[in-house]
Amino acid sequence: MCGVIGVSGVPDASRLAYLGLYALQHRGQESAGIMAVGAAHPAKLTRAMGLVADAFSESGLEALPGDAAIGHTRYSTAGSTVLANAQPFLVDYHAGALTVAHNGNLVNADVLRDELVREGAIFVSNSDTEVLIHLIARSSAPTVEGQIRDALERADGAYSLVIGVGRTLYAAVDARGFRPLFVGRVEDGLVVASETCALDLVGASNMRELQPGDFFRLHDGQLTELAPLTPRRVTRCIFELVYFSRPDSTIFGESVDRVRRELGRQLARFHPAAGADVVFSVPDSANVMALGYSEVAKIKLEHGLIRNHYVGRTFINPTQRLRVEKVKIKFNAVREVIAGKSVVVVDDSLVRGTTSKGLVKMIRAAGAREVHLRLGSPPITGPCHYGIDTPNREELIAATHSREEIRAHLGVDSLEYLSLDEMIDATSRETKWCHACFSGDYPTPVQLTLGAIPSVPELLEVAP
Repeated sequence: MCGVIGVSGVPDASRLAYLGLYALQHRGQESAGIMAVGAAHPAKLTRAMGLVADAFSESGLEALPGDAAIGHTRYSTAGSTVLANAQPFLVDYHAGALTVAHNGNLVNADVLRDELVREGAIFVSNSDTEVLIHLIARSSAPTVEGQIRDALERADGAYSLVIGVGRTLYAAVDARGFRPLFVGRVEDGLVVASETCALDLVGASNMRELQPGDFFRLHDGQLTELAPLTPRRVTRCIFELVYFSRPDSTIFGESVDRVRRELGRQLARFHPAAGADVVFSVPDSANVMALGYSEVAKIKLEHGLIRNHYVGRTFINPTQRLRVEKVKIKFNAVREVIAGKSVVVVDDSLVRGTTSKGLVKMIRAAGAREVHLRLGSPPITGPCHYGIDTPNREELIAATHSREEIRAHLGVDSLEYLSLDEMIDATSRETKWCHACFSGDYPTPVQLTLGAIPSVPELLEVAP
């Protein structure tokens, strides 16, 4: 999962992209980058490991002039955590500087990469995004737009993209529509972003959400709708609403806040905890779920856990060691709220169990009499191949343990999940959802991903 932003027809476009990336920081914390270009300014790119605030300085933004920009904040699912995989990618292209920022994951990247290597392509990263660049560059279509379309039609899986060719930007969403993308207007220019919260931050009006297969051109602030990609079975990622997107965003036509409140109400309706005294969330993604639970259950909503906001999201840290370490410093329990009480703890999901086990231990240490864990989604039993970091089934606690084993492992008095239907009922049901990680119903033929390919530094380290 990553955050992408594109700006067209706005003076100092890199500054607007920088602000937009702040609003998308929750979508990726490994690296950040911005490319800027103008009529009198060649394309320039700045990329760095770490957070948006660490990647750019005032002088750094001054060195990125131009009225068009593309930005990216990365959370890897294909390719290792090294600067060579940081985005956007910028390469020389016959029609001008070619820039690509990608949110998603291509399930046929390995097959395409092998084919390209046999044809003589040389790769400098192990990111699936670089596959798209080679496909564009090698297309025999007579126009730039045709070459981009060729590449997108050959790619399978999830992609919400901002592509730049010189000062012209293109925005595209795969025909299944796994990941969100929006276009808005700011003064005489245009902004494309992964979530509406980024449009809000930069003061852009939300013109429209890109639908599955949409393909747009943006140039000098003008938006042109191009012929859509070949239709496929629509499957929007429901986990965007459950966990990833910010609650102040609207995703796939749904208010994230409204859906999460309803998930909490569903938990209270179908999975109550008899005799509980208080309910509180695991902040922040489950905050509004706890509100919905409190509303229906008629028990007091409290702030039982305080989050240190200077620590990032533990789920999207790239290694298990980092996840464990950050759980220890990310939360603290409020003893006055918890001591002697039967508490309901509401969380959005249970992936590996790392965070939950540590939190339950902390809540017990704060004096809780009983701990009842309620989860706003079903058990995650399969890996996601479309941009969420659950690559191995063995890492998923619900795939390898029974509910009772998980309850005992976490140390809670009771453990309840929403069923698949209960979760979907919290949405408008008008959208066709991808819920493969819960149901095993994968909308694409699943192939190997690039995550297992070693980076160049790793190859050097093991070379004889």
